[in-house]
Amino acid sequence: MDDLDHIPQTFLGLPDSGTGRAAARVAVLPVPFEATTSYGSGTRDGPAAILAASRQVETYVADLGMDLAEAPIHTLPPVAPDLSAPDAMDRRLLAVARPLVAEGLFVLALGGEHSITAPLVAAVAEAHGELGVLHVDAHLDLRDTFEGTPHSHACAMRRVVEAGHRTVHVGIRSACPEEVALAEARSLPVFWARDCVAGAGWIDRAVAALGDPVYVSVDCDGLDPSVIRSVGTPEPGGLGWWPTMALLDRVFAERRVLGADVVELAPAGDRASDFAAAKLAVRLAALAVRG
Repeated sequence: MDDLDHIPQTFLGLPDSGTGRAAARVAVLPVPFEATTSYGSGTRDGPAAILAASRQVETYVADLGMDLAEAPIHTLPPVAPDLSAPDAMDRRLLAVARPLVAEGLFVLALGGEHSITAPLVAAVAEAHGELGVLHVDAHLDLRDTFEGTPHSHACAMRRVVEAGHRTVHVGIRSACPEEVALAEARSLPVFWARDCVAGAGWIDRAVAALGDPVYVSVDCDGLDPSVIRSVGTPEPGGLGWWPTMALLDRVFAERRVLGADVVELAPAGDRASDFAAAKLAVRLAALAVRG
């Protein structure tokens, strides 16, 4: 018998008996969807890799002083991909997330490509109104279309902006002229990674730029490849681990965060990347439980 056989196949390996949906505060939703990746592929395997790595993450989050061993976290079955139409997955994911939000659950989605964010934001917005969306990423994702579709991962934040939400973009280090022009025209706060690395105070400004309530979307390529390198486009010069944690801690402390996702991990046999993505998801879950 493998040493891991006794650990439940759930987020953090939490026992099913203690994480039933009826008693949960956080619902972990795997979304293994991949349809529009444009360079490296494999994001469909991201949720499974994060869940597997999370089973090796300590339930005690030392710097937060929290033990999640009996936390009200429930792992849901993966959402089956739907490729029958360009917007079919959007509709399926909205239908899955809507009742979870209505039950008062904090939905922590594990992607999958970044296109899953727009329907998740829509589900939260249906219940809570206009949102501030913290977007951690190497890319602005504000293109109107990319490679022939408006449902591309490269258009994820454009769809969110068009739905009327306030987006704040952190860790950016790659964009096209169309995206920069849109950000300037709409006065969207963009925190370029070079500025985040170079000076202090950017976290204060980023949190201040968010409205309330908030949705958090973290693309794994927002972090530097020295932290997570198994992504489709590993842009150099990204955010470090502890600055990212400090940003998330501040947002949860000062804003009402209602949902989150971790997307774009593309597993490639690199345990360090899988484990870091899992630790990131665990941090979000811990903050949601504490909040």
